[in-house]
Amino acid sequence: MKKIFILFSSLFLFSAAASAQVWAVAVNAADAIELGTIGVECSAAVGQHWSIHAGAKVNPWTFAKKDTFNGLFSEPNPDQKQDRKQVYAAGVRWWPWNVYSGWWLAGKGQYQEYNRGGVLKETSQEGDAFGAGFSGGYSLMLKEHWNLDFGLGLWGGWTQYTTYACPSCGKVVDEGQKWFILPNEVILSLVYIF
Repeated sequence: MKKIFILFSSLFLFSAAASAQVWAVAVNAADAIELGTIGVECSAAVGQHWSIHAGAKVNPWTFAKKDTFNGLFSEPNPDQKQDRKQVYAAGVRWWPWNVYSGWWLAGKGQYQEYNRGGVLKETSQEGDAFGAGFSGGYSLMLKEHWNLDFGLGLWGGWTQYTTYACPSCGKVVDEGQKWFILPNEVILSLVYIF
């Protein structure tokens, strides 16, 4: 499913390449606060008021307060914290004034594979989530090729999940499927436009 989503996003982005005159690459500094998430978003202007976007985020990190040995007879570490994930998204932005300047509203489709736990509560949850997101913000022009984007977003959809008693113990306490609506992102992105 991920490969289909990535292929669709790539075709969508590159199909507009002929009419796009402005490309941009953005890195969201606010993602790093989320236990070291790394992300990038590429976009292309497809008109005076519209741009298309495709992005990905990854967080492969697991943190523990004490050194643990993950061997055959190791003890579970209740102090382990993680927000591991891979996220793929594609969508559009509408700019009331001009692309890459001023206020904007956005919509996107998103897929996320996640494994998080030990941060706000002792349980851990892993699963896959599919959905749509909406966000809004402002793009501040710094120089000819540099912008600073500010924004907030929500997303909702469907997830299939498994909940464990702790991040490293493997004891299943719940599993199933459910609908959700969650805050999706805080945007504080440095954008290079070329």
